[in-house]
Amino acid sequence: MMNEHAVGIDVSKKKLDICVASGDKIKTKVLRNTPAGHAELDDWLKQKGLPLTTPIVLEATGPYSEAVAIVLADANWAVSVVNPARITGFAQSELSRSKTDKADAKLIARFAQRAKLELWEPPSIAVRELRALVDRLQALMDMRQQELNRLEALDQGAPSSVQNMVKEHVDWLNVQIKRIQSDIDDHIDGNPKLKHDADLMQSIPGIGRRASAQFLAYIGDVRRFKSAKALAAFVGVTPRQKQSGTSVKGRTMISRAGHRAARKSLYMPGLVAKRYNPVIVAMSKRLEQKGMRPKAIVGASMRRLVHMIYGVIKSGTPFQADIPLAGLEVQEGI
Repeated sequence: MMNEHAVGIDVSKKKLDICVASGDKIKTKVLRNTPAGHAELDDWLKQKGLPLTTPIVLEATGPYSEAVAIVLADANWAVSVVNPARITGFAQSELSRSKTDKADAKLIARFAQRAKLELWEPPSIAVRELRALVDRLQALMDMRQQELNRLEALDQGAPSSVQNMVKEHVDWLNVQIKRIQSDIDDHIDGNPKLKHDADLMQSIPGIGRRASAQFLAYIGDVRRFKSAKALAAFVGVTPRQKQSGTSVKGRTMISRAGHRAARKSLYMPGLVAKRYNPVIVAMSKRLEQKGMRPKAIVGASMRRLVHMIYGVIKSGTPFQADIPLAGLEVQEGI
């Protein structure tokens, strides 16, 4: 069944390209990707006389798309945040070759008219607050690394006053980092649901406090996904092969078509799990024997961790190495 009205939004860091499709007619608009632009978008859609049940589709691109999705969902619009791979598949079926922001918005609107969509659930206030803390921590850590790099690069002949200023800034950043790390721990401990899920995640060898906080901040409640496979696709750690006709080019790799920040939060845990998680250690050895590249094995480790996270939270049971993950097969290359 085709939706008469639909809205597609192509999101970038600085702007929103919007397409409203009503039957075969389209209206387009470009707005800034800022709080003011989000409010203007809500007003513009209402001025168009669109019912709140009109499907509005955005690709899951992380913080750039989620901010506007939250505003629209809070205004009771029917928002769907979909995996970019679905839009890519639809574009291939449409033989669409244009690659501009405006063309992408039109493509997403056509997808919204025809696809079977699920309503997106905005993150809770507690998760939004956790994300703000996690993002701030990452920003401070990035600044500290920049200053440490700057200190290392200073010439021996650089004035001591410059070196001292950089060192003082690093010391200040260290204090701020410890403070916000404590704030994150307090926030999770003060929210029973976040605390429950974080404890379950940390029962998995390879996942510590920082990784669990990051993952929960970016994903929220994993129970909203119908399966571990759906969660893995959203994060972007599902297998992908380059293929042309009947020829497979190269080895399988992770798709990376998903939530970049959530995927990044699993990289270090994936490395640690290869050494200390008994299930993933055994899997890694099997994949090494098959000749898989180390980088691909890390991707497989990340994917297995996503399935474990889903399993422990969905079941409410801490990790146990002797309980197999039903339905999770080791796939070539991932």
